[in-house]
Amino acid sequence: MADELIELTGTATIPIFPLPLVLMPYEILPLHIFEDRYREMLDDVMASNEVFGITYFEGDSQVERPDERSIGCAAQVRQVETLDDGRSNIITVGISRYRLIEYVDNGKPYNEAEVAYFIDDAEDETEAEAGAERVFKLFQRIAEAAFKMSGSRGNLPELNRGDPEQLSFLVGAGFNFENELKLELLAMTSTLERLDKIDSILSKMVGQIEQSADIHSVSKTNGHSKKKLDL
Repeated sequence: MADELIELTGTATIPIFPLPLVLMPYEILPLHIFEDRYREMLDDVMASNEVFGITYFEGDSQVERPDERSIGCAAQVRQVETLDDGRSNIITVGISRYRLIEYVDNGKPYNEAEVAYFIDDAEDETEAEAGAERVFKLFQRIAEAAFKMSGSRGNLPELNRGDPEQLSFLVGAGFNFENELKLELLAMTSTLERLDKIDSILSKMVGQIEQSADIHSVSKTNGHSKKKLDL
């Protein structure tokens, strides 16, 4: 993503939007805002700093809410399309992770909480860069296999391999991982640990995906190929 993310540090009080998904830093997330309470939240957010929190929650948000101490990601609103009936389509981007400290009674129909932002710990840059290079190559192999299966339609995704932390989040967001795994990645404060976890997952996936791409390619040629497949 070309635009620089704003940096959030320390503690802050922000609206909390519970959703059955995990948002990662640098991840772009479109949302449809239709409930009255979240329309009001969006109005308040746009009148202030354009930031609200997304915390993973599978329950009924009418009567429950995410637990205190849960991990979430602040989202910045980048685009808003307001429809004639008051609903809105918005584009957000994940910017900073937080731990939810406690809820605040704001007299509003939506939840608001004090959160503490956190970042990754400082680590050996050489090790992190080596980990990022391994993950980048695996991601590239999987992307090329998917491109092959699509009939070479569209464009291969581009990633910034020079920023290990950013790469770890973008790759984590780029695959349809289970929410529990994405939460685990989100909570890690070690870039290298996150890269190693993703490396182990992609290493198990890449061979199967490349083989599927080869089989798909052969099927397109009525079963004829220059190379035999060991099936």
